[in-house]
Amino acid sequence: MGLLPSIYAFAAQDEPVDNAMTIESATRLTPKYDAQGLLTVVITHAETGALLMVAHMNAAALAATQKTGKAHFWSRSRRKLWMKGEESGHILSVQDIRIDCDQDALWLKCLPAGPTCHTGAQSCFYRRVEGDRLIADDSA
Repeated sequence: MGLLPSIYAFAAQDEPVDNAMTIESATRLTPKYDAQGLLTVVITHAETGALLMVAHMNAAALAATQKTGKAHFWSRSRRKLWMKGEESGHILSVQDIRIDCDQDALWLKCLPAGPTCHTGAQSCFYRRVEGDRLIADDSA
């Protein structure tokens, strides 16, 4: 499936990566979580490239995603770990995980098992902004 090895596999065996040049050329995963312990995650459709959603992961969500191949996130509003689709059945099967140059944001390429947005839209980005108006547009 091409998923990254668990972040916990690296914790004890290597020295910390602390400077930007080292992080940008690193070959090991050392996520740079924010003050709340989170990474921003962008999720796109693995086949079409369509933008599906943006969410957040803590270390436990990243580890669960890597272990299961299903997208897990940290809910800031409910303050709990959750698997996308655990209630709706619209699971996101992770095909690829990418991390940005300074390791503070992730990109998941996923195959959705139904609409991604809780509203029933294929993408959470189903409205276009025009001035101060929102126009329905599920073409993301």
